[in-house]
Amino acid sequence: MADIPDDLITLERSAEVERAKLAGLQGEEHDAQLNRWRTASEAVQAAITAHAAAAGLNRYELEQAVKEAVRHGREDPAAE
Repeated sequence: MADIPDDLITLERSAEVERAKLAGLQGEEHDAQLNRWRTASEAVQAAITAHAAAAGLNRYELEQAVKEAVRHGREDPAAE
């Protein structure tokens, strides 16, 4: 995949950070964090969909490239 916009990388990293914060939470804290993760994930999905449509790219391939770039760009945020 060609260049991935920085804003997509930033959004995906933010979603991954929110996902990592779920570790060890229970009850209301877990539910609140789960909502924050869902919101961040929805923002990533919307941005990927919009960019793919505007650039004439395959949405699935773009999403996979963004995820790979984030995961290979640094360690898993859950391990931090």
